Amino acid sequence: MTSFVDWLQHDTAGLLTLAAISIAVLLVLIIKLKLEPFIALIVVGVGVALIAGVSVVELVGTPTSAADSILEKGFGGILGHITPIIGLGTVLGAMMERSGGADVLTERLLKLFGPKGAPLAMGVTGLVLGIPVFFDIGIFILAPLVYVAAKRGGKSLVMYAMPMLAGLSMTHAFLPPHPGPVAAAGLLHVDMGWIIIMGLACGIPAWFVSGVVWGTWIGKRVIIEVPDEFIPEEPDEFNPEEGDRNPPLWLISFIILVPMVLILGATVGNVVLDEGTALSVLIFLGTPTIALTIAVLLALYLLGIRRGISAQEIGGMSAAALKPVGMILLVVGAGAFFGAVLRATGVGQALADSMDALGLPVILSAYLISCALRIAQGSATVAIVTTAGVIEPSIAAGNYTSAQIALIVIAVSAGSIIASHVNDGGFWIVSRYFNMSVKDTLKTWTVLETILSIVGFAMASLIWVLV
Repeated sequence: MTSFVDWLQHDTAGLLTLAAISIAVLLVLIIKLKLEPFIALIVVGVGVALIAGVSVVELVGTPTSAADSILEKGFGGILGHITPIIGLGTVLGAMMERSGGADVLTERLLKLFGPKGAPLAMGVTGLVLGIPVFFDIGIFILAPLVYVAAKRGGKSLVMYAMPMLAGLSMTHAFLPPHPGPVAAAGLLHVDMGWIIIMGLACGIPAWFVSGVVWGTWIGKRVIIEVPDEFIPEEPDEFNPEEGDRNPPLWLISFIILVPMVLILGATVGNVVLDEGTALSVLIFLGTPTIALTIAVLLALYLLGIRRGISAQEIGGMSAAALKPVGMILLVVGAGAFFGAVLRATGVGQALADSMDALGLPVILSAYLISCALRIAQGSATVAIVTTAGVIEPSIAAGNYTSAQIALIVIAVSAGSIIASHVNDGGFWIVSRYFNMSVKDTLKTWTVLETILSIVGFAMASLIWVLV
């Protein structure tokens, strides 16, 4: 027994076996026993640490000093980075929803593209609104508008829903302030500006192929009628002469773009400017937390107080929007702890060495691990944080550039959305909101997510060769 434990703790094959067992146990706890992912990650992380010979003091600290423990460092290191970003992004999205910005954006795009271009208009709406709004919230907001567009166009609901869903899914997977890319960026220590650059470069082609090209093709073959009970009252069209009943399109676009422009400004400035006041100002304003705080303050005033929404209502709206964020943060923190355990035990390094021995590029390894975790347990966030923890030793030892690490983050994110099926909550939301059977949802949404994943990874791989 002692020799077996020594083999697990010190031999490369033993460490790899321990890694495989830990991930298998994690999946059993989440899938079979229905344990909350953050609890499962803590249980497995503690178990791996103890089996691998990590001391109790190193793992959890002492009653008087726990700040340097793996448990507290693992949780605290990542949460200090992502918590304000995710929280501020959530409030920004809630303000967009409450102000009627989504209605304005959709109506204007439908007018711009016309009846024949309505599917593309819905796709662009999902793409733009998906930046500040979480995926499921975006569906709740936009589904009634998709019903109206499909009824007016007289074609399958699938043709209008797929481009919109692709836009929401792409931004949720590839762009800040969404939890997945923010968490992966924090775990792999890369600037958020690079995530935006590579997320857009890889995500927009993936959105177009999966949402517009595939969505149009499959929309002609899977005919889903819009039930009468799905149709809301026709939204009133915006009329500037009526005053500030709805915000203007330029204002919605401005507020969405402010944080992205500020973050990108800091990234570009850091490359092209010498040290000085101008660079310091750009870095300060482009810090994701500062940039999002500015955007949120603008939204609260321009979309809220200035338009007659009371401070009390804004406070209640913000509190309600932030409630679901707690579980996301717990999963990310627990995933970071699990990754810290893998690093401390040497499991992560053994896995990294094995990948190198196989000759697989780290970007491909990252994608495949993320794909496997996503397909097995359904949660994109769990797939991202677990994969990032596993590959972090390879990244730390690889001397990669910021651009390359950002592309690895995109590869991990792309893997985390592949093949959405019955173990994914998003699968059932799409099925319910767009009147599709399980079979039709598999034929449309599952294939869309797979195309989005593969094209996103293909773009990341192509850019990897160039940088």
